Amino acid sequence: MKSKFLLSVLALVSAGFMPLAATSQIAHDRGAAPAERAEPTYKYEVFAGYGYTSINQVNQSRYGLQGVNGSVSRFFGKYFGVTADGAYYQFPIATGNPGKPTVDLFLAGPVLHANLYGKTDLFVHALLGGAHTGGVSAVPNISFAGGAGGGLDYKLNPRFSIRAAGDNIASSFVEDPNHQGYSAHERWNARATIGVVFKF
Repeated sequence: MKSKFLLSVLALVSAGFMPLAATSQIAHDRGAAPAERAEPTYKYEVFAGYGYTSINQVNQSRYGLQGVNGSVSRFFGKYFGVTADGAYYQFPIATGNPGKPTVDLFLAGPVLHANLYGKTDLFVHALLGGAHTGGVSAVPNISFAGGAGGGLDYKLNPRFSIRAAGDNIASSFVEDPNHQGYSAHERWNARATIGVVFKF
Protein backbone atom coordinates (compact mmCIF):
# COMPACT_ATOMS: atom_id res chain seq x y z
CA MET A 1 0.00 0.00 0.00
CA LYS A 2 2.86 2.34 0.93
CA SER A 3 4.69 1.59 -2.29
CA LYS A 4 1.55 2.34 -4.33
CA PHE A 5 1.13 5.61 -2.46
CA LEU A 6 4.78 6.58 -3.06
CA LEU A 7 4.49 5.75 -6.77
CA SER A 8 1.35 7.92 -7.01
CA VAL A 9 3.13 10.85 -5.31
CA LEU A 10 6.17 10.52 -7.64
CA ALA A 11 3.90 10.41 -10.68
CA LEU A 12 2.06 13.57 -9.55
CA VAL A 13 5.33 15.40 -8.85
CA SER A 14 6.73 14.44 -12.29
CA ALA A 15 3.52 15.52 -14.01
CA GLY A 16 3.69 18.83 -12.15
CA PHE A 17 7.22 19.56 -13.35
CA MET A 18 6.57 18.67 -17.03
CA PRO A 19 4.57 21.85 -17.88
CA LEU A 20 7.30 23.97 -16.23
CA ALA A 21 9.99 22.36 -18.38
CA ALA A 22 7.90 22.91 -21.50
CA THR A 23 7.25 26.54 -20.53
CA SER A 24 10.95 27.24 -19.94
CA GLN A 25 11.75 25.73 -23.35
CA ILE A 26 9.23 28.02 -25.07
CA ALA A 27 10.58 31.06 -23.21
CA HIS A 28 14.10 30.21 -24.38
CA ASP A 29 12.98 30.04 -28.01
CA ARG A 30 11.27 33.42 -27.72
CA GLY A 31 14.45 34.98 -26.42
CA ALA A 32 16.61 33.68 -29.32
CA ALA A 33 17.86 36.29 -31.77
CA PRO A 34 16.00 36.24 -35.10
CA ALA A 35 18.00 35.00 -38.05
CA GLU A 36 19.34 37.82 -40.25
CA ARG A 37 17.96 37.99 -43.77
CA ALA A 38 20.73 37.71 -46.31
CA GLU A 39 20.89 40.61 -48.75
CA PRO A 40 20.24 39.47 -52.33
CA THR A 41 23.25 39.19 -54.63
CA TYR A 42 22.83 40.64 -58.12
CA LYS A 43 24.94 39.71 -61.14
CA TYR A 44 24.53 42.90 -63.17
CA GLU A 45 24.88 46.60 -62.46
CA VAL A 46 24.07 49.59 -64.68
CA PHE A 47 25.27 53.12 -63.98
CA ALA A 48 24.29 56.41 -65.67
CA GLY A 49 25.11 59.96 -64.69
CA TYR A 50 26.73 63.33 -65.19
CA GLY A 51 30.42 63.36 -66.08
CA TYR A 52 33.34 65.78 -66.29
CA THR A 53 36.77 65.40 -67.92
CA SER A 54 39.79 67.61 -68.40
CA ILE A 55 41.08 67.89 -71.99
CA ASN A 56 44.83 68.24 -71.64
CA GLN A 57 45.37 66.71 -75.09
CA VAL A 58 43.88 69.87 -76.67
CA ASN A 59 46.57 72.56 -76.81
CA GLN A 60 45.70 75.86 -75.12
CA SER A 61 42.55 74.39 -73.62
CA ARG A 62 41.55 76.18 -70.43
CA TYR A 63 38.37 74.44 -69.35
CA GLY A 64 37.22 70.84 -69.02
CA LEU A 65 34.16 69.34 -70.66
CA GLN A 66 30.84 68.15 -69.21
CA GLY A 67 28.76 65.30 -70.54
CA VAL A 68 27.38 61.87 -69.72
CA ASN A 69 29.03 58.75 -68.38
CA GLY A 70 27.61 55.22 -68.20
CA SER A 71 28.77 51.70 -67.46
CA VAL A 72 27.57 48.10 -67.35
CA SER A 73 29.18 45.61 -64.97
CA ARG A 74 28.90 41.84 -64.65
CA PHE A 75 29.82 40.39 -61.25
CA PHE A 76 31.15 36.88 -60.59
CA GLY A 77 30.43 36.45 -56.91
CA LYS A 78 30.16 39.17 -54.29
CA TYR A 79 33.33 41.17 -54.94
CA PHE A 80 34.81 40.71 -58.43
CA GLY A 81 33.42 41.76 -61.79
CA VAL A 82 34.20 43.21 -65.21
CA THR A 83 32.91 46.57 -66.37
CA ALA A 84 32.44 48.36 -69.70
CA ASP A 85 32.51 52.16 -69.43
CA GLY A 86 31.45 54.70 -72.06
CA ALA A 87 31.39 58.49 -71.93
CA TYR A 88 30.70 61.50 -74.15
CA TYR A 89 31.79 65.01 -73.20
CA GLN A 90 30.81 68.05 -75.26
CA PHE A 91 29.96 71.09 -73.14
CA PRO A 92 32.80 73.24 -71.70
CA ILE A 93 32.33 74.53 -68.16
CA ALA A 94 33.26 78.03 -69.46
CA THR A 95 34.13 79.69 -72.79
CA GLY A 96 37.71 80.07 -73.97
CA ASN A 97 38.76 76.68 -75.38
CA PRO A 98 40.11 76.62 -78.96
CA GLY A 99 37.64 75.14 -81.43
CA LYS A 100 34.74 73.05 -80.17
CA PRO A 101 36.42 69.98 -78.71
CA THR A 102 34.53 66.83 -77.78
CA VAL A 103 35.78 63.64 -76.14
CA ASP A 104 34.44 60.09 -76.49
CA LEU A 105 35.72 57.26 -74.32
CA PHE A 106 35.17 53.51 -74.43
CA LEU A 107 36.96 51.55 -71.72
CA ALA A 108 36.70 48.14 -70.07
CA GLY A 109 38.40 46.23 -67.28
CA PRO A 110 38.15 44.50 -63.89
CA VAL A 111 36.29 45.99 -60.92
CA LEU A 112 36.45 45.11 -57.21
CA HIS A 113 33.49 45.94 -55.00
CA ALA A 114 33.15 45.69 -51.19
CA ASN A 115 31.11 47.10 -48.33
CA LEU A 116 32.87 49.99 -46.59
CA TYR A 117 30.44 50.77 -43.77
CA GLY A 118 26.68 50.35 -43.35
CA LYS A 119 24.98 51.41 -46.60
CA THR A 120 28.21 52.65 -48.20
CA ASP A 121 30.12 50.47 -50.66
CA LEU A 122 33.57 51.07 -52.12
CA PHE A 123 34.77 50.04 -55.58
CA VAL A 124 38.01 50.31 -57.57
CA HIS A 125 38.56 49.63 -61.25
CA ALA A 126 41.32 49.48 -63.86
CA LEU A 127 40.28 50.39 -67.41
CA LEU A 128 41.78 50.07 -70.90
CA GLY A 129 40.34 51.11 -74.25
CA GLY A 130 40.25 54.08 -76.59
CA ALA A 131 39.72 57.83 -76.61
CA HIS A 132 38.47 60.01 -79.47
CA THR A 133 38.97 63.77 -79.61
CA GLY A 134 36.70 65.66 -82.02
CA GLY A 135 36.06 69.28 -82.95
CA VAL A 136 39.78 70.14 -83.25
CA SER A 137 42.39 69.34 -85.88
CA ALA A 138 44.06 66.49 -84.00
CA VAL A 139 45.65 63.92 -86.33
CA PRO A 140 45.15 61.10 -85.52
CA ASN A 141 42.09 61.84 -83.41
CA ILE A 142 41.85 58.36 -81.83
CA SER A 143 44.23 57.09 -79.17
CA PHE A 144 44.78 54.11 -76.94
CA ALA A 145 43.68 55.05 -73.40
CA GLY A 146 43.70 53.60 -69.93
CA GLY A 147 43.82 54.37 -66.24
CA ALA A 148 42.47 53.54 -62.81
CA GLY A 149 40.11 54.96 -60.21
CA GLY A 150 37.19 54.18 -57.96
CA GLY A 151 34.29 55.58 -56.01
CA LEU A 152 31.57 55.19 -53.42
CA ASP A 153 28.02 53.86 -53.69
CA TYR A 154 25.36 54.79 -51.13
CA LYS A 155 22.50 52.27 -51.08
CA LEU A 156 18.98 53.67 -51.23
CA ASN A 157 17.61 50.11 -51.28
CA PRO A 158 19.00 46.72 -52.41
CA ARG A 159 18.63 47.63 -56.10
CA PHE A 160 19.30 51.38 -56.28
CA SER A 161 22.36 53.38 -55.18
CA ILE A 162 23.81 56.85 -55.66
CA ARG A 163 27.39 56.88 -56.95
CA ALA A 164 30.22 59.40 -56.82
CA ALA A 165 33.41 58.34 -58.59
CA GLY A 166 36.60 59.52 -60.22
CA ASP A 167 39.59 58.26 -62.16
CA ASN A 168 42.59 59.40 -64.17
CA ILE A 169 42.74 58.36 -67.83
CA ALA A 170 45.88 58.56 -69.96
CA SER A 171 45.85 58.98 -73.74
CA SER A 172 48.44 59.78 -76.40
CA PHE A 173 47.67 62.27 -79.15
CA VAL A 174 50.03 64.39 -81.30
CA GLU A 175 51.48 67.32 -79.43
CA ASP A 176 50.77 69.81 -82.23
CA PRO A 177 49.18 68.58 -85.48
CA ASN A 178 50.49 71.66 -87.35
CA HIS A 179 54.04 70.33 -87.04
CA GLN A 180 53.04 67.35 -89.20
CA GLY A 181 55.53 65.22 -87.28
CA TYR A 182 52.82 63.08 -85.69
CA SER A 183 54.89 62.71 -82.53
CA ALA A 184 52.82 61.20 -79.76
CA HIS A 185 52.33 63.18 -76.57
CA GLU A 186 50.93 61.46 -73.47
CA ARG A 187 48.34 63.34 -71.44
CA TRP A 188 46.45 62.42 -68.28
CA ASN A 189 42.85 63.56 -67.90
CA ALA A 190 41.03 63.54 -64.58
CA ARG A 191 37.40 62.42 -64.71
CA ALA A 192 34.59 62.80 -62.17
CA THR A 193 31.06 61.48 -62.25
CA ILE A 194 27.90 61.31 -60.15
CA GLY A 195 24.75 59.35 -60.91
CA VAL A 196 22.51 56.41 -60.17
CA VAL A 197 23.26 52.66 -60.04
CA PHE A 198 20.67 49.96 -60.73
CA LYS A 199 21.36 46.29 -59.91
CA PHE A 200 19.57 43.26 -61.32
